[in-house]
Amino acid sequence: MTDAKREHWDAVYRTKAADSVSWYQPMPEPSLRALDALQLPVTASLIDVGGGASSLVDRLVERGWSDLTVLDIAAPALDLAKARLGDESARVAWVIGDVTVWRPGRQYDVWHDRAVFHFLTEPEQRLAYRHALETGTATDSFVIVATFAPDGPERCSGLPVQRYDAAALAHEFSSAFALQRDWREEHTTPGGGRQSFQWCVFRRR
Repeated sequence: MTDAKREHWDAVYRTKAADSVSWYQPMPEPSLRALDALQLPVTASLIDVGGGASSLVDRLVERGWSDLTVLDIAAPALDLAKARLGDESARVAWVIGDVTVWRPGRQYDVWHDRAVFHFLTEPEQRLAYRHALETGTATDSFVIVATFAPDGPERCSGLPVQRYDAAALAHEFSSAFALQRDWREEHTTPGGGRQSFQWCVFRRR
């Protein structure tokens, strides 16, 4: 299954411009606002799960964050981000991997996931994700997760998704994480469409 997923996402990034995919953001404002609210030092460690070609890592490098990791199943997506950052890319740890089989070799202060978790439509996939999440975080670590909201799309990039409200996400992570904040976002796609997202911030107990 992992090979099929990798081939799917590799093809997406090889055939479409990074600024044309539906999840593209010129500026990752919801993520930055969530991080600002945590008031963490720039020495805090952060992993962007499914970060791909997102510009979040660029903005954090600009802000002086010094311990950044980007994980994505699609090597072409990470290549785009590295090329965009140029020499600054050496300041980031880049990991090619499927979060449902990847095992973190360390723990992070912040686990950020914009739009990976909602692709995990099978219970065993979500269990594997939580295993990675719990391995990669420690007490008081923060988790920022965004998924499609109940009135969001039923599919993305040709794949089915699982939609959530804040209560449903809190239930998924209740074994080790306490919900701190939640809000909704209306994302505008490059084509002018609207997508409803549910955002949650959790803290590891």
